[in-house]
Amino acid sequence: MFIPKSGADELRLANGGSPCAGRVEVKHKDVWGTVCDKNWNMTGSNYTKFLSLLNGESQCDGRVEISLSGVWGRVLDDQWNMDDATVVCRQLQCGAAEKAYHPRKSERGTGPVGLRRVQCAGNETHLTLCNTTLPETVQAGITEDVGVVCSGSRQIRLVNGAGRCAGRVEIYYQGTWGTICDDSWDLADSNVVCQQLECGHAIEAAASAHYGEGSGQIWLDDVNCSGNESKLWECPSRGWGQHDCRHKEDAGVLCSDFMDLRLVNGGDCAGRLEVFYNGTWGSVCSNLMTAITADLVCKQLGCGNRGDFARDFAYGEGSGPTWLDHVVCLNQHSSLWQCPSDPWDPQSCDNRAEETHIICSGRKVNSTQTLLNKCPNSTSCTDKEKLRVVEGKDRCSGRVEVWHHGSWGTVCDDSWDMADADVVCKQLGCGVAVSALGKAAFGEGTGPVWLEKVNCKGTESSLWDCCAKPWGDSKCYHKEDAAVNCSGVTQTTASPLRTGKAHPLPPTEADGRRDMVLIVICIVLGAVLCLVLIILGGQVRSARALHRVSRRYSDPFSEAVYEEIEYNQMRKKLEMLGRSEDSVTKLQYYTGDSEEGNDPGSVKEALSLTEAVPEEGYDDAGEISTPEYYPVSSQSDQAVITNSQESDKYRGSQKGWNLHSLSIGTDRDDPFLPNEDTGYDDVDAGSRTFSG
Repeated sequence: MFIPKSGADELRLANGGSPCAGRVEVKHKDVWGTVCDKNWNMTGSNYTKFLSLLNGESQCDGRVEISLSGVWGRVLDDQWNMDDATVVCRQLQCGAAEKAYHPRKSERGTGPVGLRRVQCAGNETHLTLCNTTLPETVQAGITEDVGVVCSGSRQIRLVNGAGRCAGRVEIYYQGTWGTICDDSWDLADSNVVCQQLECGHAIEAAASAHYGEGSGQIWLDDVNCSGNESKLWECPSRGWGQHDCRHKEDAGVLCSDFMDLRLVNGGDCAGRLEVFYNGTWGSVCSNLMTAITADLVCKQLGCGNRGDFARDFAYGEGSGPTWLDHVVCLNQHSSLWQCPSDPWDPQSCDNRAEETHIICSGRKVNSTQTLLNKCPNSTSCTDKEKLRVVEGKDRCSGRVEVWHHGSWGTVCDDSWDMADADVVCKQLGCGVAVSALGKAAFGEGTGPVWLEKVNCKGTESSLWDCCAKPWGDSKCYHKEDAAVNCSGVTQTTASPLRTGKAHPLPPTEADGRRDMVLIVICIVLGAVLCLVLIILGGQVRSARALHRVSRRYSDPFSEAVYEEIEYNQMRKKLEMLGRSEDSVTKLQYYTGDSEEGNDPGSVKEALSLTEAVPEEGYDDAGEISTPEYYPVSSQSDQAVITNSQESDKYRGSQKGWNLHSLSIGTDRDDPFLPNEDTGYDDVDAGSRTFSG
């Protein structure tokens, strides 16, 4: 049995006729009871023995102390083991022993010593039945204190919630609090937790550290309750401490008996009064409500000490249930939940005109809030905080995810279009939709696919206002996850209930660095391009100059032959026209550089040149010289010399010559040309005529 540490009034002898004789009775939790005579012997009668466990989380774990003859003392043993702990747990009716340990320095005792060197076999019913040594006269040190953890110390709690019926699930096991992994965590598991805590039934089975990440041990994983268990550790699982999780997967619970209150449509400290019950927000009726209730609500919300009622639907009509009516608070109450009222009823008000509207005198002080109050964990969150896009380049592009029943899930891309994407972007404060994407454009999500066949008109303020299949009623796979690209982040300066004019966010430092990098890259590329163009330009100019030089020193007779051919062709035309030899020989100074020299106009021009008379003192002989004594200096000179030679050749014979029989550079070996001086001047030869 467990007897708490106490003074002499916790033990008495009754009906014995004197204070020192009688039936042994013990006072426990203000109730006197008897002691069973099993194993009762002289040791028990001489030394009334009681045990207590101190500094633990319950009456079944902590440092061991024993009461001998009304004096509490420490139990010291440097060889304390599980057999000894088993006897303690059995004596205290705390189940089986889970741990035998030596307390930390800060938890060690400093008082007198009750027992030393306890050696139990493990089957004893009382610690004093073990082989023990009574305390010596010398005071013992503090290094040998002993402690135990019994199975009866196991506890469960919900933390980081706004109340005892909502939060992260934690279990006390072997003297340490630890969390539960969310693998296969569902409403059946959560329901066992709520019933164990006497918090009604489960509303949500929260996952993914919905109520924040815990620390220390993760005690359970893959919990699979049927819903009928009385304690969570009675459900099948991997076993204590067996898991493959991290604290980002800590499980949580929202129970039906969790209650909260808020003021809506007017800010934090003014609005329509609503209470959260059974997983739903609803209004409170104002019948019989006094100023004390308004003051209490403001105090509870941290909005000052005074509150006034507002009338005439000052903050709009509610749309949910009307949970409470006839709430009557008194000055001694510190919470709305302590005030008497009618039973919870979703239709408490006769009409919406009875809803309560309150204006508080103060403003809510910003203080450190629990993780439940940080959306989407908070039950007072708006739809905006329960929608997000992930895996994109920023918070305005990515895979669409929604928060429902304590976990994030995706949206199927069936019938997903720009109208749906527009609502998402607007709800997130991200401007308008640029594109509505499907087929897991930003990767496949995990968890449930919450929505399918979303059909928004585009004018809705929230995705929750759009038509769709029921929550969770989807046959889609994550390869069909919907996504959006929005135009950009916008800010609003209006109250939470009104959307103000949106302004683009100012550029961040990261944006500036990115722009500077792009500018530098453009400058470098431009400089490289200019350098390449300069090099290419130099190459082109060098090639052109080399081409001109090569043409200058190439075969000097090529163009002359071309001009000679033109000349002979023109001469044949003149012969056909019956011109005199004198006229023909005059043409040796004319050469055509284009095809125009072959047309009739060119012939006429040539004829006009034959009629020209040289000026007085002009000597043709000085102009026409023997080619072998003058080097060829240019194409024009070459043309003149060649034509002069051709004229001489023509004079040597009137027939038997043609252009194909001429070989440039072999004129001197031609049998039709004289090898020595003819004895006459070219001027005379040029004036002769050929006879037919």
